[in-house]
Amino acid sequence: MSLRTRQPSRRYGPIEHDRPAMLDAALPDVDWTVLPPDTESYGFPAPSGRLAAIALGRRGDPRVVLVPGATGSKEDFVLLAPLLADAGYRVESFDLAGQYESASAGPGPGRRLDFDLFVADLVAVLESGEAPVHVLGYSFAGLVAELTLASRPELFASLVLLTTPPGRGQTFRGVRWLGPISGLVPARSIASLMVWGIVTNRNHTRPGRLALARMRFGYTRRSSLDEIIALMKHTPDVRRALAGSPVPKLIAVGDHDLWRVRLHRRFARRIGADLRIYPTGHSPCETTPHQLARDMLALYARGR
Repeated sequence: MSLRTRQPSRRYGPIEHDRPAMLDAALPDVDWTVLPPDTESYGFPAPSGRLAAIALGRRGDPRVVLVPGATGSKEDFVLLAPLLADAGYRVESFDLAGQYESASAGPGPGRRLDFDLFVADLVAVLESGEAPVHVLGYSFAGLVAELTLASRPELFASLVLLTTPPGRGQTFRGVRWLGPISGLVPARSIASLMVWGIVTNRNHTRPGRLALARMRFGYTRRSSLDEIIALMKHTPDVRRALAGSPVPKLIAVGDHDLWRVRLHRRFARRIGADLRIYPTGHSPCETTPHQLARDMLALYARGR
């Protein structure tokens, strides 16, 4: 879910001296349903079922896997993926089980989505090609990526947590507008608030982006949103494993993210991650992709 983009402030440095920031400020509205040229689309056979997936870049180049979160899809990276591919990486993404074009994937009749299934899907994707892999988890998918790193660290070349909830257990405690009462609000009600905010454009999203966000709800399985929100109320604590991992880690957030920056900063210190803050909301891959790509590529170079 995107929040209104805020103008760069002086603490980020003069924008005229920052080319990525200048490019981000000049981004036009686009049709987010149109994938970048030369993008490959395919179905990936995961433990949960067929996942809609895409890839961009040359086969054999180092792999980057970008994982979208709840209410999202692989299209969230249409601005970011070409920047990484142009830098010499094979960029892959897929819709999570239950989401958009992976709506039919899931645990089967009578069962609910759980972290184990999401982790199993991500492990299958990472094992499907050369490893280790540079992994980015966006929002809820960052929690999945953390759990995957804790259990299968050999599959990771680096980890980027993009506006991922920084708390453990009941992660909504740290949300600006919901935190104080989030423990009393049922998961389905929180999911309904998220859907309402997106569909009614409470975040003043541009028309092209809004069209994709609204359209996806015609495909995404509503029960999967409720189940994901319920999982976010019971997030396992893997901070010790993350802190002990030598894998380079980056936490990337907007200065007006859903979770307060001080919580992200505390979590970054706890797990030994770099922290980058952008002048935007919950969706830096959509609103500040050039700045995010710059920092991701610097992280990749450090891990070589």
